[in-house]
Amino acid sequence: MKGLSVLFSLLMIASVSNAQEMINLYPGKIPNSKVDKNYIEKADTSANGLIRISRVSNPQLIIYYPEKEVAKGTAVIVCPGGGYSILAINHEGALIAKELNANGITAFVLKYRLPSDEIMVDESVGPLQDAQQAIKMVRGNADKFHVKADKIGVIGFSAGGHLASTLETHFQNALIDNPNKVKLRPDFAILLYPVITMGEFAHIGSKNNLLGKNPTDENVKEFSNELQVTAETPPTFIVQAIDDKTVPVENSIKFMQALKKAGVKCEMHLYQAGGHGFGLNNKTTKDLWFDRMMNWLKANQFVN
Repeated sequence: MKGLSVLFSLLMIASVSNAQEMINLYPGKIPNSKVDKNYIEKADTSANGLIRISRVSNPQLIIYYPEKEVAKGTAVIVCPGGGYSILAINHEGALIAKELNANGITAFVLKYRLPSDEIMVDESVGPLQDAQQAIKMVRGNADKFHVKADKIGVIGFSAGGHLASTLETHFQNALIDNPNKVKLRPDFAILLYPVITMGEFAHIGSKNNLLGKNPTDENVKEFSNELQVTAETPPTFIVQAIDDKTVPVENSIKFMQALKKAGVKCEMHLYQAGGHGFGLNNKTTKDLWFDRMMNWLKANQFVN
């Protein structure tokens, strides 16, 4: 049954992705892991056609390459959302990767472990370990992937936005083996309707899944990323709808304010409507956030 489930997951991903390559994130033992033979990866399709992956125990990178004649050398690690309980692997993964490819950007969709004490010693750091390993792998093999080591960013959606913002604010604390001291700091970050805080405006589902229902004050502070911004935090582009009823827009606003205070380059686009989880297309407006993002990447010379 386990083999069939994993095969089904891979077929589901392949059916929407046209990805050229899928690689395991860790070449050997997965850090912070416990073996549970009954913990089997699952994939299903929601009523509105979204493909969802859950119970990930073997994290992977799903790689999408642009056509050689348009490749810019820029890379983006894509962190799908799903409240730290599932991964919206097509809506906020494959479809984003394809659009990045169309603009000459190599995309690495991160199939990261979701917090679980069934397979993790410390579930609060499992996703961040995978994000750090992803950037280590991409930057450490930049020549192999035909990307530039100084133009590697991250994009995250919802809880994936929390993971992306954690990566950009916690890069100095390596939670993985990194003997070659590969830089774990992304060169830029892009956050879509992101979970940022674990405080007053937290998304309770993401908070409970990552930190448990009774987290310590120290953990709440550590993973409230608006409190972790420094002058070293990379330039950041933020998009959200003001009428988001799932993740309060204060998450984006507080993070932008923290970036401004620290003197970090940032740009934020707030739409009057659009709700949560709109992916590539906010249907309430003809404006395309992806175009705004590309303008920002070019203005900051992350894309030539």
